[in-house]
Amino acid sequence: MDIMISQLPLNIQLNDIATFENYYSTDNEAVVIHIKNMFASHNQPFIYLWGQEGVGKTHLLQACCHFAQHLELSACYLPLGDHGQWQPELLDNFDQFDLVCLDDIEQIAAKPTWERACFNLFNQLRAADKRLLISAKHLPQQLGLKLEDLISRLTWGLSLRLQPLTDEAKLAALQLRAKNRGLGLSDEVARFLLLRCPRDMQSLFATLEKLDQASLAAKRRLTIPFVKEILRL
Repeated sequence: MDIMISQLPLNIQLNDIATFENYYSTDNEAVVIHIKNMFASHNQPFIYLWGQEGVGKTHLLQACCHFAQHLELSACYLPLGDHGQWQPELLDNFDQFDLVCLDDIEQIAAKPTWERACFNLFNQLRAADKRLLISAKHLPQQLGLKLEDLISRLTWGLSLRLQPLTDEAKLAALQLRAKNRGLGLSDEVARFLLLRCPRDMQSLFATLEKLDQASLAAKRRLTIPFVKEILRL
């Protein structure tokens, strides 16, 4: 079964490269294992994933949807940072999915109708024996949520913290992403990117994508002079 979003008023596309295989886990390997184990049994149907910006929360939520698709399960990914595009009643239909992934739940803090909708969704999925994966920057008590019942629900499941990458791990993650794109990225160029570009992984991956496109168009390999030219450094 394909990832089911066509029956809902959504226009969300999963990133094709957001897979478990394309995630450099390093110190977060145990987190990835726990997330995969959601599908092995229903002993842990709810996981709360948290960590600072740029540690890969969105990547892992979308990877989980891809993984569910591989297992012929239905899944839906919803970035709550875009909640202004929808009405909270949208969540009333989400119990049709085998897996629901809600990204950045802190974005609906202090918005009563959305907090209540998320609380109701939690109860609906639990009653239907479905799976729920939620991401946030902080622990539930630190998100600014007003609905105590929702805060309580968010503490029920397994809470997993994603650790930030060291510089060496960022370099390895960049090179893994480049390799999966068929792009050569030397240690020298990778270290140059870490030194001269925004250091969060989302920005680094976006820079790498830009360089990949430029490299293909110019039919040139990635060198520091070429990178400087493209990025205007």
